[in-house]
Amino acid sequence: MYHIYALSDSTGRTVDQAARVVLAQFPQIESEVHLFAEVDSFEEIDSIIKLAHTNSGLIIHSFVKHELSEHLWYEGRLHNLEVINLLGPILNRFSNFLHSTPEEKPGLFSRLNKDYFRRIETTEYALKHDDGAHLEGLVDAEIVLLGVSRTFKTPISIYLAFKGWLVANVPVVLNMPIPDIVYKLPPEKVFCLTTNPEILSRLRNVRNEYLKGNAPKYASYDYVKKEINYASMLFNVQSKWTKVRVTAKPIEEIANNIINIYRRNTKPVIS
Repeated sequence: MYHIYALSDSTGRTVDQAARVVLAQFPQIESEVHLFAEVDSFEEIDSIIKLAHTNSGLIIHSFVKHELSEHLWYEGRLHNLEVINLLGPILNRFSNFLHSTPEEKPGLFSRLNKDYFRRIETTEYALKHDDGAHLEGLVDAEIVLLGVSRTFKTPISIYLAFKGWLVANVPVVLNMPIPDIVYKLPPEKVFCLTTNPEILSRLRNVRNEYLKGNAPKYASYDYVKKEINYASMLFNVQSKWTKVRVTAKPIEEIANNIINIYRRNTKPVIS
């Protein structure tokens, strides 16, 4: 039986798979891979070295921390063990090519991968739950935006989704009630977008021009004012909902303000 000791200062998936891919080319050889993940000290390395020495094993590692790699190489030589540095040569070549030094932070790829798939998930959620669609899914939302038309509900939702938040938005329309499910949500999740009627009327007039004048009532100041007053009345029904003014503010500022308020409102109370 041949023993291969696979070490990593992160999850160990890379070095474990690399060892098994190579061993697959030797199907007639009886071998065993021993994976040691999250190795972050000289003491752990020394204990594995002793184990490998006892079993006359081979060591392969994917350390990104130079100090761990150096210690393992030195101890391997002292104990007459073969030590294969899986990432070291590649890191050096990339470093030379990129004219930069590596971060030497274990698990960066896993975190980047996790963040990437989280953004896909949250973006899909935001698109699916845009403008009041699929209301039954609001229970999964971290943030729910309420507001009349042209208060930037969709762009704010997409921006927050890119930041990794599950966001839905629900339109407020004159003389139409807010869906009952919204009132059942934890109030700290709900953010009411408010704005100035005159500025909103101007924004809607731009939209009306794009529609070749087919929505004059939608853009009129009197109608906009009524709609905003109606929305304010609905927003005041639940005193714990957060009102966020969006007038003359960039999307990034509005979104960051919402995140800060949400975090503050959901922060555990320490007694």
